Amino acid sequence: MSEQTGQGGAFSRRGFLAATGAAVASPRIPTPDGAAAEGTAVTPVTSAGSPAAAPRPDVDWVNPLTGALTTSPDTACGKTFPGAVVPFGLVQLSPDTVSGGDNGSGYSADMTTIEGFSFLHLSGIGCYGDLGQLQVMPQTGELVTGRDAAKSPFDKATETAEAGYYSVELGRYKVRAELTAAERAGILRFTFQDEGTGRIKVDLARRIGFDGTHTVTQHVRLVDDHTIEGSMTADRSGGGWICGNGPVYEVHFSMRFQRPIGAFGTWDKDDVDRQAHERHTASDSAGFFVEFPVAAGEQILVKAGVSFESVTGARGNLAASLPGWDFDGLRARARATWSRAIGRVNTTGGTDTQREIFYSALYRTMLDPRIRDDAQGPERQRGFARRTVFSGWDVFRAQMPLLTIIDEQVVSDTVNTLLELTSSGKVKGLARWELLGTDTDTMIGDPAINVIAEAYLKGVRGFDLDTAYRLCRDVALGPIERSNRNDYANWKNLGWCVNTSLSETLENSYSDYALARFAQATGHRADARELLRTSRNYRNVFSPEAGWFRGRNADGSWMGDQEGCVESNPDQQGWFVPHDVPGLIELLGGREAFISRLNTIFEQTPPEDMMRWNDKYNHSNEPVHHMAFLFVHAGAPWLTQKWSRYVCRHAYGTGPAGLAGNDDCGQMSAWYVLAAAGFYPVAPASGVYALGSPLFDEVTFTTSRGTRFTIQSTHNSDVNCYVRSATLDGRPLHRAWLRHEEIMAGGRLVLDMGPEPNKEWGSDPRWMPPSGI
Repeated sequence: MSEQTGQGGAFSRRGFLAATGAAVASPRIPTPDGAAAEGTAVTPVTSAGSPAAAPRPDVDWVNPLTGALTTSPDTACGKTFPGAVVPFGLVQLSPDTVSGGDNGSGYSADMTTIEGFSFLHLSGIGCYGDLGQLQVMPQTGELVTGRDAAKSPFDKATETAEAGYYSVELGRYKVRAELTAAERAGILRFTFQDEGTGRIKVDLARRIGFDGTHTVTQHVRLVDDHTIEGSMTADRSGGGWICGNGPVYEVHFSMRFQRPIGAFGTWDKDDVDRQAHERHTASDSAGFFVEFPVAAGEQILVKAGVSFESVTGARGNLAASLPGWDFDGLRARARATWSRAIGRVNTTGGTDTQREIFYSALYRTMLDPRIRDDAQGPERQRGFARRTVFSGWDVFRAQMPLLTIIDEQVVSDTVNTLLELTSSGKVKGLARWELLGTDTDTMIGDPAINVIAEAYLKGVRGFDLDTAYRLCRDVALGPIERSNRNDYANWKNLGWCVNTSLSETLENSYSDYALARFAQATGHRADARELLRTSRNYRNVFSPEAGWFRGRNADGSWMGDQEGCVESNPDQQGWFVPHDVPGLIELLGGREAFISRLNTIFEQTPPEDMMRWNDKYNHSNEPVHHMAFLFVHAGAPWLTQKWSRYVCRHAYGTGPAGLAGNDDCGQMSAWYVLAAAGFYPVAPASGVYALGSPLFDEVTFTTSRGTRFTIQSTHNSDVNCYVRSATLDGRPLHRAWLRHEEIMAGGRLVLDMGPEPNKEWGSDPRWMPPSGI
């Protein structure tokens, strides 16, 4: 890992692996274009075939196992988890196959043993991950306290994952485990096949992260014959999140058993105590267990509420979220909650494969930013729900724009959370990658500015406008004491950044554009003029001699043609001028040169490279995500139609290998949702969406404001992927883009599709998307 020094230095997730040469070997796993490991089904993406004959509820297309790989020699990995969760829930109750290594979700479908089932997980992240506390595991036979020693093999054929539910058979203990969840609590049902002693072991030291990661202190207390409560603390000394600043946090729990506890004990390494009712430890192996006599086929139910604030909060969360013992009823409620959530986007047409990819992707866009507040307590008086897990550099591109359409409240809560962290003094500037109240300073740019500006410009309210503008301004314009902008001094003095020069300069340029629009809309005209000026700083890292972008040193000299980038190369990063595509076209020598160069990078990325990291169009990572939609801005929308379909077809699939890279807290999935629906925000703060080529006959968005916007594609098929003409609410539409307010007002966009490009539609210079500069 290379640590960036200077003002606003940031850590790159994948840069760590590249610097250390870290790699983890794994068995061959399924790939979307062919062979699959035994017991793991994968369906390649294809537009061919017919829709399913029988209607099926949208929620039943969700497959939580999509992208659930963490290590693979053959493909990039989604690093998702398959367990039980409700939309934006605090609890994510999921199986664990691994604790160490770069396996941030704690689960990988190519692994064959299960450690247990823990209540907290992160989805689609790098940096070795974090959380994973309160790991529960049923046992029979002799007590085995060691996590690795107690693992059980499991048969993939017994594994079921649905929205809000997970189950599996543990072969070693002959126990069926079932999981379901509410917002702040979860419940497990264990069915013991054989008569004897049933045991529930709860690991309090377990934590996801690099090898040896653990909680640093543990406390457990037997409250009564049904209840056990306690806490764990976690900080950087115990491992966990490895990029930038690891979070410091506490996890509190209140756990109840349906049956009276027959026996209770604790352990600290090899020291097992069956007498004490309370224990404090500071260990890398500690926890408790309870035992019951069980008959063959008997079920043991255990539930727990979790809080990041206090045991009292955890107790209240359990009472509010899960007051009874009706496992099947809770499972049904979780499914119904998901059905309502994903019902905000409805599709007709398409293939079974496309529907599974689409609704599994939509599901993953609703995992984070999760709720952090307790159900009761003083924090509920603040007027908004505090949230956590803001993967800013990723999600400002598509996930947050999607939520501005279908769930403005989550966006407003996120803005309020970011403002509160800065106002309280916990964060300098605005958080770049927030985790449990800490800005981990992972990645680069000013994504909070991007999100806050976009939210206001799109009409999202519910946060203090003066505070929001002031804190954004501090980051971009200083003073330096209140800014966490990357390489602030060089940015201000030179007009470009020097650390990871190209990536930082282009990201800062876009953020200044977003803030300039925010400033203009709120009457700060002098600021707007200055920010528009600095939004053109991208030109300072364009080398006329090279004819493309290069990183730049402090003395003005150019870096090498593969230097100056974060998780990308100059051929990829250089296209990130979303706010001034006309300016980029000018730098490249005109429209034809722009289109040719952009088209070539797609042509040089064959289907077999789309599911893995590559040097051309690398969909595995975010810097390229807008590129297929840039053609609209150059008057060649038919190429956006062609290549957005190509990416949908070859960079997404079903099953554990169905994602081309880390899902990054919903960004990779949000790209598919929007692209498959037929539009995408090149520059989210512009309020403009470039039109592409929908996969479905109809896609209807129910917006946060109660309106319905439908994209209808007539004569749509795998072959008919080009737009021949369009109407919006019955009137001819000559432009290949929409405004945000047109979507939110509701209406119907009809695209007539055909097998050949109509190079007249959307290409007239009069109908180009508005330039941001």
